[in-house]
Amino acid sequence: MDLVFKALAHPERRRILASLHQRPGRSLFEICASSVAENGEPLSRQTISQHLDVLERAGLLEITWKGRTKTHAINLDPLRAAVEAAINRYL
Repeated sequence: MDLVFKALAHPERRRILASLHQRPGRSLFEICASSVAENGEPLSRQTISQHLDVLERAGLLEITWKGRTKTHAINLDPLRAAVEAAINRYL
């Protein structure tokens, strides 16, 4: 649960998830390009990779390989479980 909420704490990671929700199956290059298009601010591949790593460790990404290209899609199951656990804890 902590990993999920930590992953969601950063606005750039939330933007990446929103982008992948709209269009799943994006590569690192496509995510970097969408960052520039949506924010007007270029982020380095290394920065985006670090954000993707945090999201992957939290289980919020599904990774598939298409040849040598790693593609990313959103996985909402850990988020649903974390929210449900948090709600149940305080009710």
